[in-house]
Amino acid sequence: MNHLGLGRWGIMEPNLQPDAVPAVKPGDTVRIHYTCRLEDDTIFATTRHREPLEFVVGESQIIPGLQEGVLGMKVGESRTFKIAPEKAFGPYHEEMTATLDRSMVPPELELEIGTSLRVRHADGHESDVRVTGLTQTTVTIDGNHPLAGKELTMEVELVELVEA
Repeated sequence: MNHLGLGRWGIMEPNLQPDAVPAVKPGDTVRIHYTCRLEDDTIFATTRHREPLEFVVGESQIIPGLQEGVLGMKVGESRTFKIAPEKAFGPYHEEMTATLDRSMVPPELELEIGTSLRVRHADGHESDVRVTGLTQTTVTIDGNHPLAGKELTMEVELVELVEA
């Protein structure tokens, strides 16, 4: 037995419990690398070849499912999780689509599938839509977000954490 009474254990070292490492909580600022995949495994967005995404957890600048998914993460940790449409870009609303007579579109606009347009509604407010269909006489537009109604798979790595 040594003079500290530690017996066969030898020298004592600090007890570094995993809980001593900070974990993400609301109000913290985080920097993450992420890859967002659609249900068919198509990569929709990624930060892997650019700067990490920075945001404050709990503020409305990022979809709720991503904010919830990083809670409890620690720097260096990676996590993969799914985000339901309701926690991402919302459900798909069929009533946000319309087929218009082509005469309602200024003739100088060159339209193709995927073209973004700003439309003015009867009540005066404006919104962004995408062209989703074209014929000689009609234009079909969709005001839903392109990811509305889609489940997302997020692969996230926590790069930096600044506690609130």
